[in-house]
Amino acid sequence: MAIYEYKGFDPTGGNRTGIVDADTAREARAKLRGQGVMVTDLVVSGVSAEGQEDAKGPKRSSFGRIFKVDRRVRGAQTLPIYTRQLATLVRSGIPLAQSLTALIEQVEHKDVEVIFRDLREQITRGKSLADALAMHPKLFDDLYVNMVRAGEASGNLDDVLVRLAEFRVKQQRIASRVKTALIYPMIMLTVGAGVVIFLVNVVVPKLVTIAKSRGQSLPWMTRLLDNASVFLQHNLVWLLLTGFFGWIIWRYVILVRPPVRLWWDSTKLRLPVLGSLFKKVIVSRFAVTMATLLRSGVTVLDSLAIVRTVLDNKLMENVLEEVRTRILEGADIATPLKKSGVFPPVVGYMVAVGEQTGQLEEMLERVAEAYEDEIEASTTRALAVIEPAMIVILAFVVGFIVIAVMLPILQTSTSIRK
Repeated sequence: MAIYEYKGFDPTGGNRTGIVDADTAREARAKLRGQGVMVTDLVVSGVSAEGQEDAKGPKRSSFGRIFKVDRRVRGAQTLPIYTRQLATLVRSGIPLAQSLTALIEQVEHKDVEVIFRDLREQITRGKSLADALAMHPKLFDDLYVNMVRAGEASGNLDDVLVRLAEFRVKQQRIASRVKTALIYPMIMLTVGAGVVIFLVNVVVPKLVTIAKSRGQSLPWMTRLLDNASVFLQHNLVWLLLTGFFGWIIWRYVILVRPPVRLWWDSTKLRLPVLGSLFKKVIVSRFAVTMATLLRSGVTVLDSLAIVRTVLDNKLMENVLEEVRTRILEGADIATPLKKSGVFPPVVGYMVAVGEQTGQLEEMLERVAEAYEDEIEASTTRALAVIEPAMIVILAFVVGFIVIAVMLPILQTSTSIRK
């Protein structure tokens, strides 16, 4: 079955837009005629995986659509809200297909509505919600799918959906703290770079030209600044393009290689100020994700396999893979965590206590709560170091430029007095 996006007129002559699902374009037009809509434009907006080959009618290019849907559905607020609403509907005893129908009526974005219509279509065909979600891997990751699958198997789908919503909100809160903390330094860096570029490209050339016209010899600082100004004037665009394409090559060609990614992720954790903060964020994400999966009924081995995919750090992924291998050999979780040298010792000890007492999920939640507080404290400490350092560096650069500019002026003033 395809999902069509239409434009037309309602019985009163007003403009009408929306989407409708049907097997063919003719059936879609018939449905709309039954609603009193005169269709002027009809295009395929989305196609279910099983009906993709049968869809008829003109197709709209989907380039960029998945990225937009991905951002809207998995954004800071959208996915947790829809997940919590679905949990409320399911908990009220409403069948899953009808719950999705009610949810579709509340969706504001057409692209998101297409996704939920396809989910409803797959469930109507007899698939489970987890299998339907798995057909959209760029929107619903392994963690989401496996938690829903465990909830369906245990009959606690509503509880699992609530945990998923809370988990997403908590993860977003941690990420927001770090991003918010970095906003001010980034603004300082951008403004400082703009000021320096303006001085070097606009102010310095004019003053140097005046000094040269008088036959005045330039101090070494001014000559150095003049050479830098000439170089930037002729090569600024090329430098920006080189930096942009260099970043693209690094991000999407070089960094995807496992050895390079392992070296890069290991280096980030060893940075003087930010390394400790990055490690605490990863440990917090590991603890809260692992606890959420275990409470939802996912096995330890499956939970470790899923957690590896959400840490976004190759070194930590390798450690968890080693832990998983050791568990298959009969070891516990705590011992390989302690021996890894990557996870803090307190995490290993609390995991050991959780395994011995049968309260592993609770211990992991405590670890996550403790590290959330430490992340906030570490962010404050990092800012206390980064901000003065950036001010000193910018002051040194701007001071150098000011001195280099003032020296010819002072020389001219001195020569006039003589």
